[in-house]
Amino acid sequence: MSEQVSFGYEDVSPEEKTERVGAVFSSVAHKYDVMNDAMSGGLHRLWKDRFVRRVKPQPGEAILDLAGGTGDIAFRLADAGAEVTVSDINQDMLDVGIERALKRGVDGLVWSRQNAEELSFPDRMFDACTIAFGIRNVTRIDKALAEAFRVLRRGGRFYCLEFSTTEWPGFKEAYDAYSHKLVPRIGQAIAGDAESYRYLIESIRRFPPMREFEAMIRAAGFAQTRVEPILGGLVAIHSGWKI
Repeated sequence: MSEQVSFGYEDVSPEEKTERVGAVFSSVAHKYDVMNDAMSGGLHRLWKDRFVRRVKPQPGEAILDLAGGTGDIAFRLADAGAEVTVSDINQDMLDVGIERALKRGVDGLVWSRQNAEELSFPDRMFDACTIAFGIRNVTRIDKALAEAFRVLRRGGRFYCLEFSTTEWPGFKEAYDAYSHKLVPRIGQAIAGDAESYRYLIESIRRFPPMREFEAMIRAAGFAQTRVEPILGGLVAIHSGWKI
């Protein structure tokens, strides 16, 4: 039987997932940031601020932001003086990020179309590697983690911000109802695309639980791994070090 991976609640071939995820993000690229505000009530901004504080970017550091298309994390890292390379497999997302950078007057970012599973960067190039709300859309997560480890220098750090499953009783059930019933409707109203947002919610449900994903980070070679739950694990900050 050929290898199968998850695309929302479906199991598909790796090639089909890559193609369909690409179509999802091409469809939502121009409304992506507006939808993030609508779906989270603006909370995603606070989560991203907290995430970048944990990364502790330093002036002159070389940081790779994976799946960073629209620039939300990159702009924050650059504000601290880091030298940021923004990579994304989807050119439409990168184009939105470049446009936003021009409007903001943000110079110095490097924009690079990359498959997180097969990065073109040389070994030990970066001091830190970040990925926010992108790892669950990667076809082969283990390969992306291995690539992040490869391109980090010794002493480099990996930080991942991703949805997970909240462990707070009551809140979990309320969020499940909201996400499955209302988010696709919001997606239709704002982005004209209910199906893409239905997939994005389903992809959260299929993503490994916090401790399981932490084990995957360790399996990629990272040490001193840590998980920081937010809202009981609705969102989590994962980290690890290359030592």
